[in-house]
Amino acid sequence: MAGSTWRRGVFASRVKPGDGSELPPYRWWHTPVRTLMTLTLADGQGGTTTYAVDIRTLGDRSDGEVRARLYANGRQTAWSRLPAMFRVPGGAIDVRAGTFGVKRCHFVPDHGTERRLDPHPRSAHGRRARFDRRHPVASRVIGAVSALIVFGALAVTVPQLVEVISAAPAIAESLGQFTSPIRLSPLQNVVVTLAAIVASSERALRLRATWVDELAT
Repeated sequence: MAGSTWRRGVFASRVKPGDGSELPPYRWWHTPVRTLMTLTLADGQGGTTTYAVDIRTLGDRSDGEVRARLYANGRQTAWSRLPAMFRVPGGAIDVRAGTFGVKRCHFVPDHGTERRLDPHPRSAHGRRARFDRRHPVASRVIGAVSALIVFGALAVTVPQLVEVISAAPAIAESLGQFTSPIRLSPLQNVVVTLAAIVASSERALRLRATWVDELAT
């Protein structure tokens, strides 16, 4: 709990005031490079405020840094490098990214259960969410297959990686050299890596990607 509180404090300290600019419209060509998530909360005065978190997943044009920008009712109120923690009424919006894009964009209430923000319907995340609603069985099958591919790739990759690392003279002399029980050709390793990338990308669209996905690829 203490570690979590410390991390939240570090993430929150990165937040800078926004410039009040208007939220740019989401275009279809933004799909590979932009993530847009929204959340509507009561404002405590009988109305609601719609928050939007806008992330250019390949980084800003100016310096390549990946930042999250927070908008309230269409106006920018704050921005931060990732990972980010934006305070909003009743809690905070926790935003994190990994190799395959945004892996977490959740509202974490001060009391209660956290929930994921809603993806823009035209975004890749939104299209994947719509497919899940319309075809829940097929969606679960795809999700299960993606998980199997990722964990299978991990089981194949890690032993070979350990063998390479253990071959270093200092490690081999002190601990001995490990021999991987799995041996694949270079082409087979490429195929496994590509399959893991596709599967991890699918998991990222559901905000399910973790360190396992990055290690598997």
